[in-house]
Amino acid sequence: MDMHSVVVGTSGTTAGDVIAVARGGARVELSQEALTAVAAARRVIDDLAAKPDPVYGVSTGFGALAVRHISPELRAQLQRNIVRSHAAGMGPRVEREVVRALMFLRLKTLASGHTGVRPLVVETMAAILNAGITPVVHEYGSLGCSGDLAPLSHCALTLMGEGDAEGPDGEVKPAGELLAEHGIAPVELREKEGLALLNGTDGMLGMLVMAGADLARLYTSADITAALSLEALLGTDRVLAPELHAIRPHPGQAASADNMLRVLAGSGLTGHHQDDAPRVQDAYSIRCAPQVAGAGRDTLAHARLVADRELASAVDNPVVLADGRVESNGNFHGAPVGYVLDFLAIAAADLASIAERRTDRLLDKNRSHGLPPFLAGDAGVDSGLMIAQYTQAALVSELKRLAVPASADSIPSSAMQEDHVSMGWSAARKLRTAVDNLGRVIAVELMAATRAIELREGLEPAPASRAIVAAARAAGVQGPGEDRFLAPDLAAAEAFVRSGKLVEAAESVTGPLA
Repeated sequence: MDMHSVVVGTSGTTAGDVIAVARGGARVELSQEALTAVAAARRVIDDLAAKPDPVYGVSTGFGALAVRHISPELRAQLQRNIVRSHAAGMGPRVEREVVRALMFLRLKTLASGHTGVRPLVVETMAAILNAGITPVVHEYGSLGCSGDLAPLSHCALTLMGEGDAEGPDGEVKPAGELLAEHGIAPVELREKEGLALLNGTDGMLGMLVMAGADLARLYTSADITAALSLEALLGTDRVLAPELHAIRPHPGQAASADNMLRVLAGSGLTGHHQDDAPRVQDAYSIRCAPQVAGAGRDTLAHARLVADRELASAVDNPVVLADGRVESNGNFHGAPVGYVLDFLAIAAADLASIAERRTDRLLDKNRSHGLPPFLAGDAGVDSGLMIAQYTQAALVSELKRLAVPASADSIPSSAMQEDHVSMGWSAARKLRTAVDNLGRVIAVELMAATRAIELREGLEPAPASRAIVAAARAAGVQGPGEDRFLAPDLAAAEAFVRSGKLVEAAESVTGPLA
């Protein structure tokens, strides 16, 4: 594991820290400030637990069962039982990085001093993360309200030494065995602690943070491939002039136009739209590329703002306030996160849609301004990239289905006590698929555009374009020629985009792109 450390205090965390822990294996340390705040909040809970008055989550049942007062001798059992009964997930396992993000973000809230758990609980959770132990969490079980209940419960079960978890070697074992192997004692939960471990938007937030990082790279990648397509189609870069975008001052639009303009600097292919087959304007998929990608960029900026607010939040119910009051609340509702997860899926679908239209144009001899049909070596004998575009179209169609919002739905639960839910977890899960598919769509455009540029004999591409073509070919993305087994080329193109190598190749000439 990476020896980089992330320190958790009382005031939340950052997107960078979430990614460092989830994807980079960074160690987690608890600040003394956090441990002091956790201990102070626990004293409040202990005082309330000693009193005869019922307090939700401390001396009562949960949800629709909150009307029952629980006697002191049954409270440890109550906390164990809520974890066991709520660990009710089904379906495929959730990815390791998602579970690590979820655990780290729950730890962030526990360390805030607003939840009332003992210091032992946060110390043990940090130890589990640092040992590389990953609870087995399943796809289905969260409605995105009262927290990501089933996913968090499976994590809490590991804290108790129960259920299954994956070790640092990737082997799934009983959690108790893994804890023992790493010298970690299971936690015997006390008042409020079981509830505090379950009541957060941590899973959907972790997926939002990681999607934000991935989409930022993909938006830059899409600007690059849009520029390559414009160049391959002998389009005009005059529509990218900064003064045109200044009079419609959306920041994302200006950033995308600037990226494209910098990639195209010095091109000998642009500006030929008045040559053999004159056209006054390029098609929308070329001319409006900055407007569409820019709108997505601005949507992403809003989503990251929401994520930053949530990263600074303490999400639990009830919470311990600074003046010692313990108050019920609705801060566990996932609507703020669910909405932006759905917004991002819509933007991803539209970005993929416009990229696919550019690819189709490159492959159509009637609209490609002199390129061979399907960019084939010997059209008729060879099919070229015909079916690569079919694959791209299938991905776009799937992206459109994934753009249907999850957060517009609500399905009541807990005997109508929890009668409106966010479905934010579901929005996050489909966004992860959308992000993966968007990367694949951009990879197909990259294949088509680079091949088309190489087929424009006698015209000199932009220096950035030449660098991209060279890097893609070195990465296994083959150029023009007779038909061959295409799936490996597509996989290489996808890896080239996903790894950030496409952006790196462009930036080796342009300098940093937005």
